Amino acid sequence: MRPIAVYVHIPFCTVKCGYCDFNAYAGMDNLKFDYGRALVSEIDALGDLLEGRVVSTIGFGGGTPGEIPAGTIGSVIAALRQHAPLAPGAEVSLELNPGTTSEDAIRDLRAFGVTRLSIGAQSFDPAELRFLDRIHSPEATVASVRMARRAGFESVGLDLIYGLPGQSRANWAASLAAATALGPDHVSTYALTVEDGTMLARRVARGEVEPLDADAVADLYDLATEVLEAAGYEQYELSNWARPGHQSRHNRTYWTDGEYLAIGAGAHGYHNGERYENIAHPRTYIAAVEAGSSPPFVALANRYAPDCATSMSDWLALRLRLIEGFTPVEFAGRFGVRLPPAVTGVLEECRSAGVIEYTAERVRLSRSGRLLHGEVASRLLLACRQSAADGGN
Repeated sequence: MRPIAVYVHIPFCTVKCGYCDFNAYAGMDNLKFDYGRALVSEIDALGDLLEGRVVSTIGFGGGTPGEIPAGTIGSVIAALRQHAPLAPGAEVSLELNPGTTSEDAIRDLRAFGVTRLSIGAQSFDPAELRFLDRIHSPEATVASVRMARRAGFESVGLDLIYGLPGQSRANWAASLAAATALGPDHVSTYALTVEDGTMLARRVARGEVEPLDADAVADLYDLATEVLEAAGYEQYELSNWARPGHQSRHNRTYWTDGEYLAIGAGAHGYHNGERYENIAHPRTYIAAVEAGSSPPFVALANRYAPDCATSMSDWLALRLRLIEGFTPVEFAGRFGVRLPPAVTGVLEECRSAGVIEYTAERVRLSRSGRLLHGEVASRLLLACRQSAADGGN
């Protein structure tokens, strides 16, 4: 049976953080019961797509999945099992915030089949947590990790944010030290970005907040690399470090062109060469599911098949997020052609600039080039479009 991953979006949060542009909503606790029923109904409507498949991974993201009843998570996993078996040792991951998920709920999540927790620590500095609109304390993160271990979770990760306005090397080093002292199996670090439409963007526009300059952000990224490597973590993706055996298998599906179904409001999926996006607002999503919108995608907002240039550039950009990069043979196997001359030209230029390691056997970002992934991806997109316009030459 062919493997397929499943992403389930839980859009609820206790507080919508000022920097967040995800499809997440605070103050909608009254929708949680109906939303849980809608998730199961959508899975049932997608049953034909799961027939003959084996579910390799399930990822619960958000929002904050840890803030929906554990029983709802269990019902979603059970509904998926009714339509397709889970692969032996399947990874079932879930994100939660410190301080808002009880020890009993964490135990229930483990009993329902969740195998991996990602805890949104973000920082171990109280002032930084306040700036980020986080309502937990550093002590709550410590407690959440300990509760997860007591519940039997063998894979526990921490998420951290760096590049805050005025953040010093010392503060970032202290958060990294506090994180590694807890012995997580996985660490994700994300640079704070100013996203359009967020409260943070409005504060920046009003001059209330001055973003940290790019060189300082790069220095903090390098510091994370040094500290995490010294603590025994291997970097396997631009923002992710893991102990052996603890890479995120679910996220690797995204980075390696794997298929994944999307369940829930605003969830994005990739199936049979098409990318799709569900209706974003939870109320509208629930109404669409209850109205029995036509399968295969019950609450569909947008569905499209990427053109060849977009598919190639997406593939290249995602594979270059992985520290291992890709091989030209893998590209040829995916697209039936060798790397187009326009693309190899960009790769040669990037190699000359020390940004790319490019040989006949492998293409990957150099250590210094990891900070320039966005620029490389943009150039590769233009090269793929040029190649398509030239008829593939």
